[in-house]
Amino acid sequence: MEKVIEFKNVSKTYPDGTQGLKHVNLSIEKGEFVVIVGLSGAGKSTLLRSINRLNEITEGEIVIKGNSITKAKGKQLLRMRRDIGMIFQNFNLVKRSSVLKNVLSGRVGYHSTLRTILGLWPKPDVALALSALDRVNIKEKAYSRADELSGGQQQRVSIARALAQEATIILADEPVASLDPVTTVQVLDDLQHVNQELGITTVVNLHSVDLAKKYATRIIGIRAGEVVFDGPVDEAVDKTFDQIYQRSGKEQGAEASGL
Repeated sequence: MEKVIEFKNVSKTYPDGTQGLKHVNLSIEKGEFVVIVGLSGAGKSTLLRSINRLNEITEGEIVIKGNSITKAKGKQLLRMRRDIGMIFQNFNLVKRSSVLKNVLSGRVGYHSTLRTILGLWPKPDVALALSALDRVNIKEKAYSRADELSGGQQQRVSIARALAQEATIILADEPVASLDPVTTVQVLDDLQHVNQELGITTVVNLHSVDLAKKYATRIIGIRAGEVVFDGPVDEAVDKTFDQIYQRSGKEQGAEASGL
């Protein structure tokens, strides 16, 4: 299988001396649906956001499809980031703009600044954006304002934006943390379908053990900045999560529910 993301002895130390990541070595292959689990503050977001350099690492190297994103600069960095879609917990939409315009923002990396400021989107881009909205079952909202949508619908717009971007990697940082249980399943189903049908490598941070087991093809457990588990879902037994979460038997039910 093709290695899409590689961490080579990656560490991250924050200005206050806190170590976000400690000598992380791992690789993620094309088409995987990887879920990263761990306690709050364990390093999940630091790991995820270092992939597209939203967080800069302090040691080691991250390689995307054979090219170092750690060393990339200028146009090369922009091209590499164009290939990586990002989905945030708070949706990161322009609330006053239409849903369609928000999805079209995924095309910014393909055009000049002037064209995007003026909103001069080529017809194929508009068609691509509408197709992306259709894939996540929200095409009828294309001309609604983003702030008129529910939280789950807004997160679907975020997924459509990544699809319009033609990303081959999708990173999702706690994408369902603010959603109710029913909407959570709908959003994760959408991500799973995108992963399976389009072969987009997907890396997701989740709190819920049950959701990780349901959707992941592979689980990575982070504790205090270190990878303490990395393997297929069927190898992630209860004792594995006890180790990741440093929990006692009494706490297992709460963690499994994402509490």
